Amino acid sequence: MARWDGTGTAAGPEGDPGAADDEARWFRVLLHVGFFLLLGSSLTRFLMRHTGEGIAPWVVGLAAVLAVLYVAEPALTGDRTRRHLWLGACSATWIALVFLAPSFAWCSIPLFYLGLRELRPPAAAGYIGLLTVVSVTAQLRLAGRFEFDILLAPPAIAAICVAVFVRMDRQTERQRELIADLVRTRRELAATERREGTLAERQRLSMEIHDSLAQGLSSQRMLLQAADRTWRSDPETAHRHVRAAGEIAEHNLAEARRFVHDLAPADLAGGGGLDEALRTLARRESTAGLTVRCHIEGVPVRALPDRVQSALLRIAQGALANVREHADARAAALTLTYLDDQVVLDVADDGRGFDPAAVRADGGERGHGLPAIRTRARQLGGTLTVESAPGEGTVLSAAVPLPAP
Repeated sequence: MARWDGTGTAAGPEGDPGAADDEARWFRVLLHVGFFLLLGSSLTRFLMRHTGEGIAPWVVGLAAVLAVLYVAEPALTGDRTRRHLWLGACSATWIALVFLAPSFAWCSIPLFYLGLRELRPPAAAGYIGLLTVVSVTAQLRLAGRFEFDILLAPPAIAAICVAVFVRMDRQTERQRELIADLVRTRRELAATERREGTLAERQRLSMEIHDSLAQGLSSQRMLLQAADRTWRSDPETAHRHVRAAGEIAEHNLAEARRFVHDLAPADLAGGGGLDEALRTLARRESTAGLTVRCHIEGVPVRALPDRVQSALLRIAQGALANVREHADARAAALTLTYLDDQVVLDVADDGRGFDPAAVRADGGERGHGLPAIRTRARQLGGTLTVESAPGEGTVLSAAVPLPAP
C-alpha cells in the first residue's frame, strides 16, 4: 500500500515527493477544518455546561495545547521519529481531554486519519483500536448508563474512516503508477525520436557527401582517365584535363572544410546567394565535352531560407552529376525560376535520355543521385518531376514552395 509524506501530498514517480496530489491536498484542508470545528464545538459545549467546575481551566488549557500541537504538524515534515513523537503527544493530550470532558471524543475522527497516515498497518490498527476504546469509554461515562448505540457507534465510525482512507490510499497509488507510466512512456518516446533523428541525420549526411565530395571525386577520376588516354597523342588536352581535375580537387577541399564546419555548400559561403552559386556550379561543370549554362528567371519576392538554398544547390549538383556520368550529353542548362509562391529549378540536357517508367518498374532509380534529389525535394515540401525518353534528353524539375511571409 502507498505511503503518504508528511505534507499530505502523494509521493511522485520514482520516489519524488514533489508531485502534488490536488485531491489529497483538498482532503487535508477539509480534515484540518473538521478538526478545529470539532475541537471548538466540544470546547463550547463543555464551557456552556461546566463553566463553574474546577476542571474548566485544565480543559481549556489542554484544548489549547492540542490545537497548538495540531498546527505545529507542517514543521515536522520529513522526520519520521519526530512525527511519531508529535502523534503521541497529540493522542496523549486528547486522551486526557476525553477523560476530563467526554464530549471531546468526537475529535478522534481526524486522529484516525493521522494514525493511518503516520503508522504502518499493524501499529495503525492498534492505534485506532486504542482511540476507539477511549471514545466508547468516554461516551459511556457521559451517558451514565450502558447503551448499545454508544458501544457500536465509535467502532462503526472508525471502520468508515479506515475504509475511506484505504480507498484514497489506493487511488493515490494508482495515480502514482499512472504518472510513472507516463514518465516512462515520454522517455521512451524521446529515445525513439532521438533514434529517428539520428537516422534522418545519417541519411542527410550521406546525401551531402554524395552530392559534394563523391561527385567531385568522380569528376576527377573521369578527367584523369581522359588525360591518361590523351597524354601522348594530345598533351595540351591532357594538361587541360589535369588542370580541371586540380580545380575540382581544390573545390572539394573547400567543400570538405565547409562540410566539417557547418555542412553548408561552399558555393553559398561567399555571400552571393543561390543565383551566384548556380552560375559558379555551371562554370565549374563545363568542360570541353559538356557545356553547362545557367539562367535566372524572375526576381525573388523575399529571401530564400538557407535550407532551401542549400537543398536546391545540392539538387543541381546531383542532377549535373547524373548528366556527366550517365547522359553522354554535350549541353546542359540550369534554370532557376522565381514565382510568387514557389521557386522552381530545372536541369535539362540533350543526352541519351531514358524511360522513367521502365526504371521504376525495375525496382528503383538510377544510382544514388535521383533518389537523393527526390528526398531533398520532399523534405522541403516540394515535388520532383522527371521527363525523359530514350534519345531525347532529360528534364528534371524540382518545385519548392516558399514559406508564407
